[in-house]
Amino acid sequence: MASRHTHALLARSAPLVLSTLFFLLPPAAEAQQGQYPQVDLGGRAQVQYAHSSIDGAENDFFARRVRLRADVAVNEWITGRVQPDFAGGGAALQDAYVELAFSEGLRLTIGQFKRPFDLFDLASSTDLSIIERDGRIEGLGGCPGVGSVCTHQRLMESLLFAGRDQGVMLEGEAGRIGYSAMLANGEGPNTSDINDSKSFSSRVSVMASEDLTIAGKLAVHDYLETPTETSQAMAFGVDAEWGTWRDGFHAQLSLVSGENWRSLDGLGDPATFHAFEGWASFYQPLDGARVVGVEPLFRIGYADANTDGVDDAGLLFTPGLMFYFGGRNKFGANVDVYSPEAGSSEYSLKLQTYLYF
Repeated sequence: MASRHTHALLARSAPLVLSTLFFLLPPAAEAQQGQYPQVDLGGRAQVQYAHSSIDGAENDFFARRVRLRADVAVNEWITGRVQPDFAGGGAALQDAYVELAFSEGLRLTIGQFKRPFDLFDLASSTDLSIIERDGRIEGLGGCPGVGSVCTHQRLMESLLFAGRDQGVMLEGEAGRIGYSAMLANGEGPNTSDINDSKSFSSRVSVMASEDLTIAGKLAVHDYLETPTETSQAMAFGVDAEWGTWRDGFHAQLSLVSGENWRSLDGLGDPATFHAFEGWASFYQPLDGARVVGVEPLFRIGYADANTDGVDDAGLLFTPGLMFYFGGRNKFGANVDVYSPEAGSSEYSLKLQTYLYF
């Protein structure tokens, strides 16, 4: 088992490793067809301004994501990725994995990467039209067990059903059916396991038509109920996606239910949570020399973090607009409006630039 010291060393070494790759290895586009190893280097930088309606909340500019990426193909069936993030003045590994593609129906991935559960989390931040998946309002909290606001994504991330983790995953496709299943430490990225148990995440998807994909998902998260006793919490749900990014109408929908192991019900057991969220956008290409596309969008969500509690739910609305300058390079504006069962509605204006290379 890797120690926390090892993870810290890896995070500090990541900038040097990627910088060396950038200078010493030729881009994949310049490599001759069929030559190995092949290295594709790239990255992203996303800078955000957030303004909250909460008095006294921080309203500032900050680097949301600053990442370099190295995708390596050792041969036709062995590939991998290293991707650190430098936002916030530090360095932390995001992705670090090796993938063995035995066939179209069977691929094995080992390392640190996203758990195969939540539809919204699995979408890359370079594609997203929504600026913040969890719809947080700076300065507003109080959601049972998870803090911040009660939203679908906040529950998924804080309860560790979604997000990056360290482990092993099997996935593949057979016709219109795709599957993925991961066994992970359960503690999140760059963190050693704290018990002898493991967490499980899985998805099975069906391409119902050329535009529509429907999926079912199941996750079991292990956690320490006491300093010496391990328990498991479950989450399950369905989601659907119509269309794709930057191609006309695009919609995503997710329904999920499970156990909020960070909050207890009246009997002292993990509380039950329910959450719903839907996103819709429409990408319209333009003939402009600088602005090549525009995309209005809307999100609506509802989450109840403890169904036995009182005033533990909230509604989230997000209208927004994206302007595209080419590919995934764009500028966007979102207004996240949160209406809790108890208290007044609050909002957060978010502006974000996206540089992708």
